[in-house]
Amino acid sequence: MTFLENDYREIITKAVIGKGKKFTKDTHNVSSSHRPSSILGCWVINHLYNAKKKSEDTVEINGSYEINIWYSYNDNTKTDVVTERVTYRDLVPLSVKDDQCLNDDFDVFARVIQQPNCLECKIDQKGQKIVVEIEREFVVQVIGETKIRVKVDPKWEKFEDDDELWDFEVSDDELEDVKADFLGDHKD
Repeated sequence: MTFLENDYREIITKAVIGKGKKFTKDTHNVSSSHRPSSILGCWVINHLYNAKKKSEDTVEINGSYEINIWYSYNDNTKTDVVTERVTYRDLVPLSVKDDQCLNDDFDVFARVIQQPNCLECKIDQKGQKIVVEIEREFVVQVIGETKIRVKVDPKWEKFEDDDELWDFEVSDDELEDVKADFLGDHKD
């Protein structure tokens, strides 16, 4: 029996060999140029990140975002906006791993499920700094080369053109049977 007469074939392909997900809450202390009286608004913008495989079972995501805080000062008579760029490093554990990878050449894809978002923004007890609580969530996939086995039909017939198996032509008699008003009379 030759190799080509076997019932199985091995195919080398790229596939998902690892998956993970991580939710993170961070607290940041932001300094303002004036002593704040009250917080009027807080938003997070300009989120940037990249991911790479750190170890066999971990993906590292490095990123940054800007926190913008609109606050009042001078007994709520004036307002200002303070902006601070924050960097972070998240280690995402891989909950699904395939150890049958053929080499160490990986593609890592990270997708944001929850963009960095302000949960709470308040003035600290001393009244000098603004405390911001931020949430974010990622899902990651690691793609690598792996080998799969598929069962083949040894009696499979080879056709020159599979389209010959199907008759796509519609006859005039079939066209006459088509009802143009297929939705029927529709009254409101």
